[in-house]
Amino acid sequence: MINNLRFIVDQLHAQQVIAYPTEAVYGLGCNPDSQQAVESLLQLKQRSWEKGLILIAASYEQLLPYIDDERLTAVQKQHMFSFWPGPVTWVIPARSSTPKWLTGRFNSIAVRVSDHSQVKELCMAFGKPLVSTSANLNGREPCRSEACVHQQFGQAFPVLSGRVGGRENPSEIRDALTGKLFRQG
Repeated sequence: MINNLRFIVDQLHAQQVIAYPTEAVYGLGCNPDSQQAVESLLQLKQRSWEKGLILIAASYEQLLPYIDDERLTAVQKQHMFSFWPGPVTWVIPARSSTPKWLTGRFNSIAVRVSDHSQVKELCMAFGKPLVSTSANLNGREPCRSEACVHQQFGQAFPVLSGRVGGRENPSEIRDALTGKLFRQG
């Protein structure tokens, strides 16, 4: 397992897209600071850059380079932190320096601090958050196993071996400023 983790981190440093288990499904991830890696992920998913992407992290501190933390009140932060770590994704104003390949057409970014042990371990080993989107080809069901990832993306696709958590649904998505629900979890 440790060798697999090192291999996956090496793939991230090499600007590759990888798959890893999350709370409900396998996710596709990459280095959020690499436009090349993000474009590869978007091409693989056949997803428009305009939709923006989610960042998944081991801690709130890992998200600070991408979010405009000062735009959140203490009450908003306290509310957000009451759901973290866990399967709630929050849309937060982005820093002006956050790349458009992450925010898409928005001035905000969707972020989550995971409670999945392997996600936390991966983000800590990589030293920053990952782009996170469900591991599935357009029109297919998200993968819930390593075997499914290899069926959809090929045997050579880099996958962090592990198990998804017990959740049935993807993460809930809410606006951190207003509390508005964008996607039910």
